[in-house]
Amino acid sequence: METLRQLDVNRRMARRCPFFVSLEVIPRRAALLVLVVASLAGTLARPRVFAADASALRPNIIVILSDDMGYSDIGCMGGEIHTPSLDSLAKNGLRFTQFYNTARCCPTRACLLSGLYPHQAGVGHMTEDKGHSGYSGGLNRSCVTMAEVLRGAGYGTYAVGKWHVVRNSQVKPDGPKHNWPLQRGFDRFYGTITGAGSFFDPGTLTRDNTMISPFADPEYPATNAALAAVGARSPDRDSGRGQETRAQLGDRGRAKPYYYTDAISDHAIRFVREHRKQIPSQPFFMYVAYTAAHWPMHALEEDVAKYRGKFDGGYEPIRLARLARMKELGLVDSKWELSTQSGNWSKVKNREWESRCMEVYAAMIDRMDQGIGRLVGTLRDMEQLDNTLILYMQDNGGCQETIGRDGDLTRPDKPTLPAIAADAIRLDVRPKQNRLGVPTLQGAKNFPGPEDTFIAYGQGWANVSNTPFREYKHFVHEGGVSTPLIAHWPARIKRRGEFERQPGHLIDIMATCVDVSGAAYPRRFADHDITPREGVSLATAFDGKPLGRTNPIFWEHEGNRAIRDGNWKLVAKEDKPWELYDLEADRTEQHDLVESQPDRVRVLAEKWDAWAKRANVLPLGTWKTKPATPAKVGAAR
Repeated sequence: METLRQLDVNRRMARRCPFFVSLEVIPRRAALLVLVVASLAGTLARPRVFAADASALRPNIIVILSDDMGYSDIGCMGGEIHTPSLDSLAKNGLRFTQFYNTARCCPTRACLLSGLYPHQAGVGHMTEDKGHSGYSGGLNRSCVTMAEVLRGAGYGTYAVGKWHVVRNSQVKPDGPKHNWPLQRGFDRFYGTITGAGSFFDPGTLTRDNTMISPFADPEYPATNAALAAVGARSPDRDSGRGQETRAQLGDRGRAKPYYYTDAISDHAIRFVREHRKQIPSQPFFMYVAYTAAHWPMHALEEDVAKYRGKFDGGYEPIRLARLARMKELGLVDSKWELSTQSGNWSKVKNREWESRCMEVYAAMIDRMDQGIGRLVGTLRDMEQLDNTLILYMQDNGGCQETIGRDGDLTRPDKPTLPAIAADAIRLDVRPKQNRLGVPTLQGAKNFPGPEDTFIAYGQGWANVSNTPFREYKHFVHEGGVSTPLIAHWPARIKRRGEFERQPGHLIDIMATCVDVSGAAYPRRFADHDITPREGVSLATAFDGKPLGRTNPIFWEHEGNRAIRDGNWKLVAKEDKPWELYDLEADRTEQHDLVESQPDRVRVLAEKWDAWAKRANVLPLGTWKTKPATPAKVGAAR
């Protein structure tokens, strides 16, 4: 039986890696020779391959990305939201206090997955083809993903959650799938291909390469009121198979509503367990991309109840309390000034509704943290936690968008629209109705949270989320691009509970994964030349050493642009003049030094211009007005 199991592992590894040879079936000296030859050969076209018995030296890697959250939301960064799992990872790991994203959902994902700036990977704006190679709307073939690199090094590769690096026009069940997860290096996938949607009935939900309905999925049975109302039976009640699967996924066979955050956590746990059972000699890489806490504000009432009344005092008291905790923790320099308050609570017309928005937002984060805790517990139970590198970060700052905050519909006594079948595949990001036939409810007449609502939490609360910084998602001021980064790896990181204040960026995650895994970043992959990676490995910071970054960090999104070189940041909004800040003295960007330091402004602006030319950012802004033309060389197909 053991021999058959090993042969199955060997076959699986051979499918992943053409140069893989099991060292169990050849003499040790010959095995070493095979490994050396395979490694040298592999670097010519793909990352080098490691033997199965070397995996103990290489960590498992889990990259966790949350959605539309601010710098100060989680507890270990000063927030009042209950996040004991993330707080524990921070207490026993390292917090990077000056880490950066790209200010928007899909550019961040393209950047994180590829180790390139988003324009170099083809996703400089969103997921529409704008007629320029930097704005082609999907991952191009001039980049490789972390999964493609690590799978070539013998890692099992798994993705759960939000993908959002495929052109909108290609997102359909029978559309092209060259940029779906399994075609970009992942062995298994469960999640959504597009960037947002209902947490109770997400559109474009996909298992591996097949779109599914959460209410017709025998592998993950679900119940919900809309499903019951259209007369469909949950697989939980149809057979014992559903109960068994739920138990395997960590739900103890408990029937419950489908909730996407739970489904992401459950499938992450499932893939870890299956990997450990099927190929225990190999490490794994997992990308966990939660949609919490992106609009709509959808949460389970049991979680919302924890926060009832906690935000009734309005924006300012919560913001000031966060700032005080951040100063106490040492996250914020006492000389930094708090950015301007957004919103006047005394003028809010419906304070109960406004408070509820933040209650639901907090509940969404709380639920995500619970799932992260269950995943960490699974690793601990399997004795894998010590040698697993866990990296947690957020894709942009708090979201000020006003989606669903206007409208005067109220919930009807009975459905007013035709029902949608339980097994129908939904593609909608902003659904017009639920499956029962109730129109989607928006505006202050409807409390957010239930599955038939679609409401964002608004600019006032986004300003709280981004305490103490300026601006929001979309913008490249600190409030739009600052994220916590928690690094937890007990076998390697001994700086428990410390802060790392060296600036870092998403481009560094690929470099870090390549470094700690021993993989090789390829010059060519799948017959394509690959753009050299941009970042530096964070592993030296794990040991308290300098990162050795030689280049500035750059941004561009929707014409908003910035460069950080050392402690100096040059930043501007679209079609606005440059602003200059000394982030050591003024990270909240309150005192513009552009007039007093013209030479520094000129030098930094020239560096930004050179980067923009090199990194496919140019022609800046013209994609907004010029008719789309076929994308240039290197764009997504």
